[in-house]
Amino acid sequence: MEQKELSLGTTTVGIVCKDGLVLAADKRAGGGIIVDKRAKKVHKLTDNMAVTIAGVASDAQLIIKLVSAEIRLLEIRKERQSTTKEAANLLSGIVYHNIRRPSMIPGISHFILAGKDEKGFHIFDIYPDGSLSDCIDFLSSGSGSVMAYGVLETLWKKDLSIQEGIQLAVKCINAAIQRDMNSGDGIDVLTVTKEGVKFVLQKELNNKL
Repeated sequence: MEQKELSLGTTTVGIVCKDGLVLAADKRAGGGIIVDKRAKKVHKLTDNMAVTIAGVASDAQLIIKLVSAEIRLLEIRKERQSTTKEAANLLSGIVYHNIRRPSMIPGISHFILAGKDEKGFHIFDIYPDGSLSDCIDFLSSGSGSVMAYGVLETLWKKDLSIQEGIQLAVKCINAAIQRDMNSGDGIDVLTVTKEGVKFVLQKELNNKL
């Protein structure tokens, strides 16, 4: 999201599948007006970890850069790959301090972190206040999350395959786009499987008549 405006409206989802994880988000950014129709809200952190962002774009972008750098430093020091829980703890700590830092613009940011390590697949919810929770089924964030949760509560099942998870993520984002004025213009979908992180869908929507 290469813009300096606030990005307050969005829809992101994280879905747990039997053979991996799915992350997805829409592509609209703006607060009051649309300032970017190609915003990137799903980001690869490492070969095995990825994150979605919602909230103030400038804070979210900077935090991602800090976390990516800290993960690399941690891996150099310990001479091993970081676990998803280590990355989640690092991210939540940065968010915790960021929201409590005196600023003219409140640094509100919400992240969904997905990754794989020796212990398996994990999705973590890093809430804007810095709190951290482990997810066993699905998550959503942003202004369109109400619509996304309606779809997730109805269609998610425990033995969901990755392909089914991708289809469910698309349905969630589409539901939000139809009803949430701050979500739209396209979708990005990423998977985390035993092969690592991979973007499986990057689509822009043409709203012109």
